Amino acid sequence: MLCGAFAAFRAGVGVSVVPTRSLRSLPEKIAEYRKMWKPTEPRNWTVQYQEKYIPFSKEQLIKNLLKDFHSSSETQRCAFLTFAERLDTSLLQPYHATLEQLQALYNLINPDRDTIEEQSLSDAQRLASEEKVLDQLQPILDQANFNRLSEDTLAYALTVHHPQDGVQVQVNIDQYEYMKFWALGQRVGPLSTQLSSRAPKGLYSRTSKTPVERRYFKRVFLAARPRQAHMVLKCFKDIPLEGLEQVLPVVKVRTSGFDRTLLNTMLLVSGGVIFVNVGMVVLTDLKVGTSFLLFFFAGFMAFRAWKVFAQRRKSHSLELAHMLYYRSTSNNAELLGALTLRAQEEHAKEVLLAHSFLSRHQGVATEEGGDNVYPTDPESLAEVKMQVEAWLQEKSGLEISFSLQRALTNLQRLNGLSVEKATEPKPFQEPV
Repeated sequence: MLCGAFAAFRAGVGVSVVPTRSLRSLPEKIAEYRKMWKPTEPRNWTVQYQEKYIPFSKEQLIKNLLKDFHSSSETQRCAFLTFAERLDTSLLQPYHATLEQLQALYNLINPDRDTIEEQSLSDAQRLASEEKVLDQLQPILDQANFNRLSEDTLAYALTVHHPQDGVQVQVNIDQYEYMKFWALGQRVGPLSTQLSSRAPKGLYSRTSKTPVERRYFKRVFLAARPRQAHMVLKCFKDIPLEGLEQVLPVVKVRTSGFDRTLLNTMLLVSGGVIFVNVGMVVLTDLKVGTSFLLFFFAGFMAFRAWKVFAQRRKSHSLELAHMLYYRSTSNNAELLGALTLRAQEEHAKEVLLAHSFLSRHQGVATEEGGDNVYPTDPESLAEVKMQVEAWLQEKSGLEISFSLQRALTNLQRLNGLSVEKATEPKPFQEPV
């Protein structure tokens, strides 16, 4: 039963599973970005990433649709609310069955399980089980309107470091079996809170010299697997594009080139002052040999430099831990439930939009049973798609690519119609 429900769900969202890709080509892309002069975004970013997430809650969307499409009479208003209730009821069982199957697969490799372990898996078996979980999770992520970030985007994030980020990390990709990112809710503007736990002050502050606006995502989903370890599933909020590497599980905090230059300059200047004012007195009054004094001074400066850099690195590590604590929303088994609920809500919002816009279209007919027969010709669907996207942009101020074909398929399934029953001259290709 669970398999049948999940197969129906996968057919409804119309997604083909993308196989796991290795990280073999990632070093080549990183080398290409290092040769570029101050890149500001990944190559062909507008083609790679198209926002599909509907930035309204289901309640907000119903309120707006009632006001704009279903307010002519009380009968029309009640009919739309009844349709919304029927939609919610129809989605409960399929998504619950999907979540149960996902949890059953993940329990075999759940690192946080508190029940008795039935069998011990080898590293190869665990890796194969992780791939199965990710394969089953892919259609849910697609229905939740997450965008899979390409290796080119990941190479950009690992190469480019924004000067506004006080904490910088170094990632050794050889330590990972795989790392995959999905994101939704792209925004360009000032972050509500910075990645750092505190605003930089004093000599190290460079805020006034850097742009305030950042490209960031409202949600970032990470699936990563360090070598000789278990898969990590995590979700974060408000993560900048250039800060994706900071949410990886195995990183090394590093000092930026600017900070290293500044600290070394300060050490050399202060060391020179100490040597001139103290060293010359020691040479004159205590008759200490020049070689011994230089050797002692070099050792003292090396120790001081090590202490300064170690203190700086500990401060950055604390800031990184602080950021991860407050930016993390869920992880591992709990995250599966959160993603399924998000997919269910996005499913409902898409169907509500399709129902409202298609119902007022002049090509809608009514069957004997009272169900609507929606237009399926490419011209009408393209027109409706543009209308939905224009309405969403008017309400949210954001450019959103609406998946009309998927919404229409789910709407027809809700109304008891098969795709074959609706006459469709040729497939509708949504423009990219």
